[in-house]
Amino acid sequence: MESKAVIEALSALAQETRLAVFRMLVRCEPDGMAAGDLAKTVGVPANTMSVHLNVLSRAGLVSSTRHSRSIVYRADLDRFRALMTFMLKDCCGGRSEICAPLIADLVPCCPPKETVDG
Repeated sequence: MESKAVIEALSALAQETRLAVFRMLVRCEPDGMAAGDLAKTVGVPANTMSVHLNVLSRAGLVSSTRHSRSIVYRADLDRFRALMTFMLKDCCGGRSEICAPLIADLVPCCPPKETVDG
């Protein structure tokens, strides 16, 4: 990821409503959420939500799909992963005692379920 794209993504998230919307969309994966439902849940007018979603979309953090008369938004987890990877790349300069606690905090709260073969 290039620095310009990182700055745009971080700028998009540096606003309270957009950050809340993005976090909500992450929780709604993989189904996403309709723009109208997002506006109601966050408590902002639909036109204001539209502006916020456009900012997040331009930053590549969300994508949208039209379903009948509504537009469903989803968090772009690949783009977010690239953003976080960029931020943490060589975070410790080879000194694992610096980044080990940070990496430990990033362990997901819901680890993947192990599959049992036959």
